[in-house]
Amino acid sequence: MKIKPSGLKTQYSSPDQVLAQHGKSFYWARFFLGKESSQKATHLYGFCRYLDDIADGHEKDRLDKLLQIQNNINLGSKSHNLPPQIDSFLKLNDGNRSGISSANDLLEGLISDQNDTLISDEGELIQYSYQVAGTVGLMMAPILDAKNNKSFSFAIDLGIAMQLTNIARDVKEDAIYGRRYIPKTLCRAMTPDEILISASGNDPQGREIIKKSINHILTIAEEYYDSGLSGLAYLPIRNHIAIGIAAIIYRQIGRKLVKRGTRWWQGRQIVSFAEKFIYSFFIIITLFSRLKSYPIHNKSLHLHLKRFQNINGS
Repeated sequence: MKIKPSGLKTQYSSPDQVLAQHGKSFYWARFFLGKESSQKATHLYGFCRYLDDIADGHEKDRLDKLLQIQNNINLGSKSHNLPPQIDSFLKLNDGNRSGISSANDLLEGLISDQNDTLISDEGELIQYSYQVAGTVGLMMAPILDAKNNKSFSFAIDLGIAMQLTNIARDVKEDAIYGRRYIPKTLCRAMTPDEILISASGNDPQGREIIKKSINHILTIAEEYYDSGLSGLAYLPIRNHIAIGIAAIIYRQIGRKLVKRGTRWWQGRQIVSFAEKFIYSFFIIITLFSRLKSYPIHNKSLHLHLKRFQNINGS
């Protein structure tokens, strides 16, 4: 393990290794991308995972590290001796201020996680989901040759949808870290400790409240999935297929959770390799959208994102 001059301590794994270990849905889907898009997307995933690992780590200087990275990104090529993940990201976004702005929004979301995270309402939930995942959709759009800026709103929606799936899947794990992403307006302001008590079976009423909250969040996610998937029509067909497969597989996590009674206390819901193979064929349905005119974005989905300057008029 090497200490970088920036003060960041890293153990470097190649972007391919990181994707194979942590991003199994994307690892499967990337084989449908062209070589150049696949390499760029893999490097972007490696960058995002690097940030996520720091934010969710156990080291006491997590906040300082995230602030240092934010400074490095804003300085760009003026920074020296950068971790390879940061250097790769800056090269990927050379001359692209939109990518840097999205990375700043992402970092702000991760920085907010360093305090006790207790989401207040649905608006704050959507804002947070944009910061930590909608931004990734924005950064992916140019990599996937989305030439039309109108596609960016749909890219944000797909990221938000997938983050809502994450939140619904990881309620128990997040509570262990002292985080509650379920809005207090949905769960009667239950604390992370109270969520863990209900998960243990000692509070059946609390368990039911969280179950209903998760179902509600997944209903919201469905709206964003519908929007995000419709926007794939703005991509070249090969990239449409690849991202559509990843999104459809990820969507099944939430749908399986609901189908099995939303037993959130039993741990993470997963999609097996066999299921991924089967669901990959569902992408054919989304291809019919290419026969129609380009979709018009539902602006109400971004009602809570007006404070962010990188939304491109959505």
